[in-house]
Amino acid sequence: MIPPVVRTLATASIVLLGGAMTISALTTSILRRKASINKEKFGKRCFYCRGKGFYKCKVCKGNGTISWSPLYDPVFINPCVCPTCDGHKVQRCLNCLGDGLV
Repeated sequence: MIPPVVRTLATASIVLLGGAMTISALTTSILRRKASINKEKFGKRCFYCRGKGFYKCKVCKGNGTISWSPLYDPVFINPCVCPTCDGHKVQRCLNCLGDGLV
């Protein structure tokens, strides 16, 4: 049996901890939204992707596949899915992280 005093203290500490975590999560989401609004309002268009957030993959040059050979043998070459863009032919801009604004 747990004494009633300990049970009351445990319940109160759980409620306070849950409230603190809720306030922390709410504050974080509000600050992220404010940063996003400020970026939209005052941010400049990204130079590298020209504000699109994506650009043509540099590894496969927009093909979606790369030529790969396990051994150096020009006769046996396998086309493989590009590991950088996963075959989508575009990759996310690393300068603006896909937002299009810096």
